[in-house]
Amino acid sequence: MSRGPVVSITHQDAAAARTPERAAAPAGAACHALRVRLTAGAAADGPDAVAARLTALTAGTGPSAGFPARLWTERVPCGADAPAARRWRDRELGRPLPVHRDAPVRAVLLQYADGATDLVVVADRAALDTTALHAFTARLLGAEQDTALTARTAATSPPAEPGPGGPVEQPDWGLGRPHGPDTPVTRVLPLPAGHPETDAESWATALGVVLARYEGVTRPALALLAPGTGAPGRPVVPAPVAADGGSTLGTVDKELRAALAAGPDGTATTAAVGLVLADRDLSAGLPGADHAEYRPFQQPPFPVTVTVTRDATGGRALRCDHSARTLSDAVADQLLRHVSQVHRTLAEAPDTLVADARPWDEEEAARLAAHRRSAPLPPFTPRRIDTAVAEIAAARPDAVAVRCEDTRLTYGELDRRADRLAHALRALGVGDRDRVGVCLERSAEMIVVLLAVLKAGATYVPMDPAYPEDRLAYTTSDAGLTTVLTDRADFPGGTDTRVLTPAALEDLAPERCDGPPPSAAGADDPAYVIYTSGSTGRPKGCVVPHVNVLSLMAATTGDFGLGADDTWTLFHSSAFDFSVWEIWGCLLTGGRLVVVPYWVSRSPEDFHRLLREERVTVLSQTPSAFAHLVEVERDGADPAPVRLVVFGGEGLDPRMLLPWFDRHPETACRVVNMYGITETTVHVTAQTVTRAEALTASKSVGHALPGWWVRVADPDGRPLPAGVAGEIYVGGAGVAAHYLNKPELTEQRFLTDVRTGERLYRSGDKGRLLPDGRLEHLGRLDSQVKLRGFRIELDEIRSVLLDDPQVTAAAVVLNRTDPDDAATAQLDAYVVMDGDDTASVRQRATRFLPEYMVPSTVTALERMPLTTNGKLDTRRLPRPAAAPAPAAPAAPAATPAAAQAESAAAQADTFEQVLLEVWREVLGVPVGPDDNFFDLGGNSLLAMRVGAALRRRGGHTVAMRDLYLRPTIRQLAADRAG
Repeated sequence: MSRGPVVSITHQDAAAARTPERAAAPAGAACHALRVRLTAGAAADGPDAVAARLTALTAGTGPSAGFPARLWTERVPCGADAPAARRWRDRELGRPLPVHRDAPVRAVLLQYADGATDLVVVADRAALDTTALHAFTARLLGAEQDTALTARTAATSPPAEPGPGGPVEQPDWGLGRPHGPDTPVTRVLPLPAGHPETDAESWATALGVVLARYEGVTRPALALLAPGTGAPGRPVVPAPVAADGGSTLGTVDKELRAALAAGPDGTATTAAVGLVLADRDLSAGLPGADHAEYRPFQQPPFPVTVTVTRDATGGRALRCDHSARTLSDAVADQLLRHVSQVHRTLAEAPDTLVADARPWDEEEAARLAAHRRSAPLPPFTPRRIDTAVAEIAAARPDAVAVRCEDTRLTYGELDRRADRLAHALRALGVGDRDRVGVCLERSAEMIVVLLAVLKAGATYVPMDPAYPEDRLAYTTSDAGLTTVLTDRADFPGGTDTRVLTPAALEDLAPERCDGPPPSAAGADDPAYVIYTSGSTGRPKGCVVPHVNVLSLMAATTGDFGLGADDTWTLFHSSAFDFSVWEIWGCLLTGGRLVVVPYWVSRSPEDFHRLLREERVTVLSQTPSAFAHLVEVERDGADPAPVRLVVFGGEGLDPRMLLPWFDRHPETACRVVNMYGITETTVHVTAQTVTRAEALTASKSVGHALPGWWVRVADPDGRPLPAGVAGEIYVGGAGVAAHYLNKPELTEQRFLTDVRTGERLYRSGDKGRLLPDGRLEHLGRLDSQVKLRGFRIELDEIRSVLLDDPQVTAAAVVLNRTDPDDAATAQLDAYVVMDGDDTASVRQRATRFLPEYMVPSTVTALERMPLTTNGKLDTRRLPRPAAAPAPAAPAAPAATPAAAQAESAAAQADTFEQVLLEVWREVLGVPVGPDDNFFDLGGNSLLAMRVGAALRRRGGHTVAMRDLYLRPTIRQLAADRAG
């Protein structure tokens, strides 16, 4: 078999989002070693004969001149088969040459107590490649002159420096521990006796095809590093692997060979994964050799090094050397299995399409299928939400159902009031499956209205009263709302929509009624339509049936221990699907729901006080909001009595929970991180977060809920193995019905599994399965982002900006000043426009976008920076320009009260100065007395920090409500003085 080169696999285009690190080649990576067990006859010659040949070989002017003339001899005080002898050999084979060495070779004779003898030769690859090392060793053992030694010896050549390929990219599919040790770990997969014998190129093809699948690319690159070329990591012969799904394995192999034969094309690459072929029987041609052992490297030359080896008995194996930082052992084992499987397919069935070259066997396929499946959904009776709530009201009519400030409703009162309003809705013409808009602040009244809509057989469409008129008008029109219940006097209903307040609806209700009005709506009919951000420039309505919500509760009630003794909070807007879990999760399990007023939700201290006073046991939060509760307790507040914390809405960095665990032991408070999507009924997976999970910064969101299932697939929909990132598909009991009035989008996202006939949702989320079947959520594959729990399509914001007549091009990015601080996240817009009035562009956007979607900054550019592929180059975008401050109000005219006003202003000076200092500290930008807090990049999370910072400065306070109503320092100071 031909000698084996080192083949490195990497991307031609490294992912721009990664932060690369250059990994210096270890000292032993440039050295390889050969150990020869001598026959009894050869050993009888003794060390003097070997030393004499070494002297002759290195003397004079031949190609080996300058090599060491000394042979080292060591007596090993045990037999060659003893464990101590094996450790001695391994130590000698692994001992690198000195960094400042005079000669690139070391020769050692190991003489064992039982008479056995080993010759060990360690050489620098820059001086002796594999063939030359073999020839040099053969000469030491008495072979005649070998031309290979002359041809392949380059003792006078200095070791090459790493090439210009740039830093080494670490594989992101390895599931390594970021803070794990760098000590190499070795995993070995023995190859069966009948496994095909091939050359290095075939193994490289197999590894390239597997990596193409792992990395989600069709054209990874190979960098061929021949043994005599010097420093590991240096790209020598980059060659693209055309691993297109429509190509055959044989075609990919031929194209690789042709590319290698053509030589380098000048492209620089670096290696994250390397292949070494070391399965030659090097004892052939060595006089007096019983057997030989070749070590192609002393230390792994790549973060992940795959080696094809052969032992003294002829058995072959695949070996993977890696560190815990780079790969988990489970993924290393998996990589070896997959390379072996694809290599066998290439050798035995080269006409197999790349798309059909499954890297796993039947056993692993069955295991993957089992991981994707969760436990079955616990049995329950499918029915409407309102029917289930009525059953609880009949069983426990006097139990408190809802509490909001001074309002208290029992289950019986809630049920009766909702029945009356349902009759009123029917009297207005609302029928089964009609959609009714609900645009109300969080309150007990809102809960009654939502339940009444369901009792009328209709579907509720929640809208946040803080939304701009344009968004409310669009939702009303798109959903075909003929009835909207709201307290907002300026609701843009239009001529075809009846807009009335809950009080007006109450006036239309009968004084008494015996239950809800008759309805033919069933469990499979829609319960609600929630609108989420849309990539086309307009939000899209997601239609969710009653039975999905009942399924969610069946899947979680037993595991979470939910019941009548629990007190929940309604913290989130009804237009955010987290509210579905909060409202119906509580009422469907007989709990008590505490409605959190908006202003309390924006004050961590007040909210924490509410948790303690109301004895809340079940708390649902986004990580960003929960971080402020952690800070409140760190400042000395008594621990809240919460027994279950459920996270959702955005990614969780579990390290933030360590202070919480200090005061809330895991035995007293369970913390659950849940991944979910509006289109799959709030939640999909659940991961109990422990202190151990927090310490390791785990990204796991857990296993799928009972009755749900997840799959991770490549762009062609093919399932991916553990550790490999792809798109998350969700199936099971939570998949929504469809998008309202968007059949094409529904067809793209709501699919049917051709193998099982089940419906599934293509999420657009990036994730990967862990070897134990848990899911890691890794963000988005498209332009969607999560900001403070809200799902935002950047393209929707961009579309609004492009509708501005001044704007000819627009881009929107999510930035974080501090990667570890969610409060510093903000949306920044960049526009190419006529003129430079970016303030008017932002002001116009506020008329069409909710507050959380309005860019914090708008920066004008002459042109958008683009990549060579014509895509937006976000790395070249300048730092965002601060939003211009609004014009200062005109000075008040002189009046008889001027003196009094001046005195009040003087009284406010100190407070105004404190506000200026705090705003500058929190926002990190220059601040003037008339600057708008939110125009300067402020948000709800930073507003909470302002309140906390003021309290630390001597008792100054600003209610969150006041900051929203009076968002300038001058206004706040004047209000305080007044």
